[in-house]
Amino acid sequence: MTWSMSWQGAAWLMLGGSTVLIFLGLPVAFSFLVINIIGAWLFLGGEPGLVQLARNSVASVASFALTPIPLFVLMGEVLFHTGLAVKVIDGVERLIRNVPGRLAVVAVVAGTVFSAISGSTIATTAMLGSLMLPVMLARGYHPVMATGPIMAIGAVDMLIPPSALTVLLGSLSGISISKLLIGGVMPGLLLSAAFIAYIVVRVKLKPELAPASAFQEYHGWEKLRPFFQYVLPLVSIFVIVVASMSAGWATPTESAAIGALATVALALAYRALTIENLLQALHGTASISGMILFIIVGATTFSQILSFSGASNGLVELITGQGLPPLAVIAGMMLILIFLGVFVDQVSMMMITLPIFMPLVQRFGIDQVWFGVMFLICMQMGLLLPPHGMLLMTMKGVAPAEVTMGHIFRAVTPFVVMSVLMLVLVFFVPAVAVWLPQMLG
Repeated sequence: MTWSMSWQGAAWLMLGGSTVLIFLGLPVAFSFLVINIIGAWLFLGGEPGLVQLARNSVASVASFALTPIPLFVLMGEVLFHTGLAVKVIDGVERLIRNVPGRLAVVAVVAGTVFSAISGSTIATTAMLGSLMLPVMLARGYHPVMATGPIMAIGAVDMLIPPSALTVLLGSLSGISISKLLIGGVMPGLLLSAAFIAYIVVRVKLKPELAPASAFQEYHGWEKLRPFFQYVLPLVSIFVIVVASMSAGWATPTESAAIGALATVALALAYRALTIENLLQALHGTASISGMILFIIVGATTFSQILSFSGASNGLVELITGQGLPPLAVIAGMMLILIFLGVFVDQVSMMMITLPIFMPLVQRFGIDQVWFGVMFLICMQMGLLLPPHGMLLMTMKGVAPAEVTMGHIFRAVTPFVVMSVLMLVLVFFVPAVAVWLPQMLG
């Protein structure tokens, strides 16, 4: 028997219940599992409903569109475990001249390069934090100047392909994955450039934040060698992945496979790949991908039950019936995402909002890639928002004891402001997000 309930009641139960469980600290995947079981029992008709739930769950992860996720994660894991990441930092560092806040600038540039070859924001932050933070602090950098750029560039990782979360957003929302991946490139690079400009200006105004220190000056080929030897070949993987997708030679999945294969092949060519670090990389990939796929199971069935109970449709009708202009609705959505970003992780943000947001975006005939890129910017901001931002926790985990949580909160504030400005820019100048996918597509 199906239990009849007004759509308002269903919305409160499903959306409210899942939000409360996440706030109580139950892992995301389990929060949604609990609500899905209750929802399936109530709205899909008792025991047959639970059988249907199990069937839908299997179907949701057996989707070919999700294959890029483990492949993108693997690319990053191979780089980190083989030590190629350190070579990239060295290659970048030799090229950057003596600018104010030089090491912070190196961190941003190196982080941008990593985001082009790794699909994981947390890995980028953890690695730059453990490699570069001690050096910066030892050279007298203020903890705020040392930690801020590393966390900020870790978040930008989400915008620049290959990004596992972008693939997830595309597959959960039905927006073209390849267009979404390419749409993040411009905002991501603009943010990196803004971060560098901010660091240089800030240190020029207040030199004691980042004392200039002697560094080894390389000349001629010695200066360029690590760049040509390591940085260029690794960045060419990014070019191949994006080019094969945008030219339509390969699906996002095939491009991801090419990227993962090329990364492993390069690690072999550098003689950096051992059985031991390959196993570490595979282990890391399996645990991260398993976590993401577990969450997808919860997300897809959640939105199915939500729409079956009439809650999705009811909410959409309620919002469209207010007679608000589409832009006002989109602005409201962005505020909701920023608010959620303070409390929950990126995947929960997608799961709670997409079942309601996407039908509205379609109803208003809004450019989906533009909307998707703004969604990504809100999510990357969520990684940096105190008190629970994932990258703040990651940074605290790898930082030495003298770096306090207060330092980290202060460090991240200017970068959050820049992300908000980027969101406003994309909102008023959609071309920033949609120009590149349109030109390449």
